[in-house]
Amino acid sequence: VQLQASGGGLVQAGGSLRLSCAASGRTLNSYATGWFRQAPGKEREFVAAISRNGGVTSYADSVKGRFTITRHNTNDTMTLQMNSLKPEDTAVYYCAAGNLIVTLRAGRPSEYAYWGQGTQVTVSS
Repeated sequence: VQLQASGGGLVQAGGSLRLSCAASGRTLNSYATGWFRQAPGKEREFVAAISRNGGVTSYADSVKGRFTITRHNTNDTMTLQMNSLKPEDTAVYYCAAGNLIVTLRAGRPSEYAYWGQGTQVTVSS
């Protein structure tokens, strides 16, 4: 499975961006999927995840209430709607997919077998 993330860019604090993730080689809805981010000099951190059927989601505390992860089975994509963006949200965002139980292991990068190339999100103050 190859994942392609898109939608990053430069936005002012308080603004919004919508990231998308698409798959080739196998349908995205065969896996639980998630978003991670990595800022310069920092470790990759969990942002959000969604189960295969979309019924279960998980969010990092830092983004709860601001970000929404959604799967779109009609076109086999996953999106991350990011609202009320803050400068500390600046990072490269990666989409990932794997066979994992979202409620138990969503935050562990090792649980995801497939990764996209990343898309840069920059939030200016």
